[in-house]
Amino acid sequence: MKYVYFLLMSVVFSATAQKSEINTLLNDWHKAAADAKFDAYFSYFAKDAVYIGTDATENWKVDAFKTWAKPYFDKGTTWNFKMVERTVFVSADGQLAWFDELLDTQMKLCRGSGVLKKENGKWKIAHYVLSVTVPNENMEEVVKVKGKIEDAYLGSKH
Repeated sequence: MKYVYFLLMSVVFSATAQKSEINTLLNDWHKAAADAKFDAYFSYFAKDAVYIGTDATENWKVDAFKTWAKPYFDKGTTWNFKMVERTVFVSADGQLAWFDELLDTQMKLCRGSGVLKKENGKWKIAHYVLSVTVPNENMEEVVKVKGKIEDAYLGSKH
């Protein structure tokens, strides 16, 4: 019985430690963007990572995202996302994690969510999605504003 308790406590401790490590990684990642540190920012991504931005056209593999972002980093005019709240989950085998976060940004509140995976024993961001939050009572106004642009986008996809 002591062995089972020890094993359970080891798993709980390991998950807690990994969640703490992931929180630090994500905070450092956001700070690297705010400080316009291109190499540091992109070092947090997995080799085959995907970044999905707020615009319908922004679905980038990491190399394409680097190309898009480089001029902003070079000018020092990047983004500054500050975590308001975050929830992190870790798989039972400790090789995958996923999270959601509420962010204070230049676009006001945004929602980020993502998946991390272990690469050579280190956590790396494999998939990240950034979304702008919209109060439900304002959804109709927002749909009107973006309607023409997105109707043209949808029309090009059919």
